[in-house]
Amino acid sequence: MTNNQLPTTNDQLLRADLQAIANLIPVKAGVLDLGCGDGDLLAYLAAEKGVRGRGIELSEEGVLACVGRGLSVRQGNLEEGLADYPNASFNYVVLSQTLPYLDNPAQIVQEMLRVGQQAIVSFSNWGYWRCRLQLLATGRIPPAPDWPEAWHAAPRWQAVTVADFLSLANELGVRITQEVYLANGRTAPTRPWLKNLLATTAVYVMEKGN
Repeated sequence: MTNNQLPTTNDQLLRADLQAIANLIPVKAGVLDLGCGDGDLLAYLAAEKGVRGRGIELSEEGVLACVGRGLSVRQGNLEEGLADYPNASFNYVVLSQTLPYLDNPAQIVQEMLRVGQQAIVSFSNWGYWRCRLQLLATGRIPPAPDWPEAWHAAPRWQAVTVADFLSLANELGVRITQEVYLANGRTAPTRPWLKNLLATTAVYVMEKGN
């Protein structure tokens, strides 16, 4: 078992940020999981919390894995998939570890808050102190903590930090209602001056601002 995987109550492994997200979602909620992969979060939420879940996944492999688990998942990209849902279709819309790969993250966040009453986003934090030190020492962009991929790997990512996302949320007028910070799978400090330095992964619950 790696540091970024936690045991679930049914003895499966759930990635640490997915476990944090699952802990934030109440029983019987309606959930749309964007980029749901092979359906680990949806399967857990259905089994443990009786959640009414749906997913959108681009890869055929992921969709087939979800269907094999009895999950309701459609294949497609997020921009087209979200457009098909009316306003406030779900209690929560989830985007886990996908934000850095989006062409227009601001638009997706706004669409998430149109389709869902609340949105939950998780992403790796390039502001983590080891990333800063590696960039300073080598002059090369480091892979994301908790999500190591080379800069040239497909799909290409754009590095994002906790400070970057908080700035985006402010620009969009989005209200952050809950926040969780992880460091290598464990809870990290939430004090303003430490979270961008010590967190390897951030999780935010958001709703539309007043």
